Amino acid sequence: MKMENEVNFISPYSTGNRIKRMVWTICWNVFARPFPKSTLMPWKRFLLRLFGAKIAKTANVYASATIFMPWNLEMKDYACIASGVDCYNAAPITIGFNATVSQRCYLCTASHNISSLRHEQTEKPIFIEDKAWVAAEAFVGPGVTIGEGAVVGARAAVFKDVEAWTVVGGNPAKYIKDRIIKE
Repeated sequence: MKMENEVNFISPYSTGNRIKRMVWTICWNVFARPFPKSTLMPWKRFLLRLFGAKIAKTANVYASATIFMPWNLEMKDYACIASGVDCYNAAPITIGFNATVSQRCYLCTASHNISSLRHEQTEKPIFIEDKAWVAAEAFVGPGVTIGEGAVVGARAAVFKDVEAWTVVGGNPAKYIKDRIIKE
């Protein structure tokens, strides 16, 4: 039974977008996933570029990573998306020079408007700046910037920007200490 003020959710994705994502998913699963970890990385970068990603020639995306829309992905030199990362990039995701997104992280650029009966999708980009590290199984939410050199601890949930050269952890992620490089 339908309520008087009930409104159906309307997908933000056109048929063309859905077809493009389907073709992308098939191509990645057939032509990249069979090659474990960093094997044939130039080939994987080629596939990503073929679908519109801006990938530096030294960036790495492991085969078991999931990229929702490669045309919304930019990776600088020596950036890395590790095994099992889920990159739900309905909005752009930029990963800076020498930045790492570790195993099984979830980068999520989309949510829903909980104040609306339509529950429409909302999207905001994610920026992971140079030399930052998002440790294993962390969640990074829409609109978040991980500052230069910052570290997001394993399994942290980040909903607000992370200051440069700091370490955060927990759920929600909170400041732990400054990151100091000793050489």
